[in-house]
Amino acid sequence: MSTQKVWFVTGASKGLGLSLVKQLIDKGYRVAATSRNADDLRRAVPADSAQLLPLQVDLKTEASVREAIQATVQHFGRIDVVVNNAGYGMAGSIEELTDQEARENFDINVFGTLNVIRSVMPQLRSQQAGHIINIASIGGFFGSFPGFGIYCATKFAVEGLSESLAAEVKPFGVNVTVVEPGYFRTEFLTTGSLAVPANPINAYESVRATQQAHQFEINGNQPGDPEKAVAALIQLAAEPNPPLHLFLGQDAYDLAYVKIKAMQDDLETWKHVTVATGFDSEVAA
Repeated sequence: MSTQKVWFVTGASKGLGLSLVKQLIDKGYRVAATSRNADDLRRAVPADSAQLLPLQVDLKTEASVREAIQATVQHFGRIDVVVNNAGYGMAGSIEELTDQEARENFDINVFGTLNVIRSVMPQLRSQQAGHIINIASIGGFFGSFPGFGIYCATKFAVEGLSESLAAEVKPFGVNVTVVEPGYFRTEFLTTGSLAVPANPINAYESVRATQQAHQFEINGNQPGDPEKAVAALIQLAAEPNPPLHLFLGQDAYDLAYVKIKAMQDDLETWKHVTVATGFDSEVAA
């Protein structure tokens, strides 16, 4: 991929987003990077304006996102790679999280991504080229994490919309990849990136144990190297035929196969019921 390509990266002031922007700048790419606070970006990534365009964006507001896309095209002339990276974790059982807490997680993790896609697609269609990379999670493929039901739901949504989007935009020469990282050593499990329920229910012992483990044991000890993860994203964007799904991390790889095996077992164990539901099939015993 030519380093003249233009990247648009959300959630770029910390974590994987920040690491990605720094590597892109070092490699000579042009980058529009968004954050809730553009000054945070300028401090984190000092770079010439010919290479970096820091943008303050409210992903929950479609007009704000649209303005950022327009500013990027005006500044750089095009957009080639879009990375929907912004998002945050949500710990808490399905019962104890309020409607507002759940909706706020969906607003950023899902609707923020949709706002970017809707705003950027006219530009990508006119170019007849582009690559949209949606950062999901292994929690968007494997949901058996007590206390992360809402977060997993947001990432399952990103998985589903990415698969449909890929089919929709392929005729325009636009590629889509949904990335499923495992645990990477970023700030993702810190207070600013992991929300917890305002009104926890003590009866959910497994949820409290999972929450405590993520906040105080897993945090800082994640096996994944974020610099290697973003290098993989840059490699991904250089491929002429990128995959629809990219799992990152040995843990993500292993859990994906646990899920696949469980689904295969259910399919075969219950095949007699599954295939007996057609008009011309026999009723299962």
